[in-house]
Amino acid sequence: MKLLKGDTVNVLRGKDSGKTGKVERVFSKTGKVVVEGVNQYKRHVKGRMPGQKSEIITLTKPMSAANVVLVCPKCKKATRVGYKVLKGDKTRVCKKCKKEI
Repeated sequence: MKLLKGDTVNVLRGKDSGKTGKVERVFSKTGKVVVEGVNQYKRHVKGRMPGQKSEIITLTKPMSAANVVLVCPKCKKATRVGYKVLKGDKTRVCKKCKKEI
C-alpha cells in the first residue's frame, strides 16, 4: 500500500468526495484507510446498566484506499505515488513534481 499514517489525502468518491484529511490508520490487508473527519456515521448506543444513559456516538469508518489520492506535501497537488530505489533505500516519489515524499 502506498499510503502511510499521517499522509494528507483527498477523497475522490463517496458522500465526502472533495474533502481533505489526514490518514489516521491504514489496514494494508484489506486495502482500507481511516481518514480524519471523513466517512463518519452516527451510532445509537443503548444504556446497559441502571443510571447509564443512551447516547449517539459518531464513528469514523474505514474506506477503500482506491477512493482516496495522496496530496503531495511539496507541490500541494493530488498525485499518484511512484517509487525510487537508491542504494537499497526505497522512497516514495510524487508523479507530478518528481520529488521525494
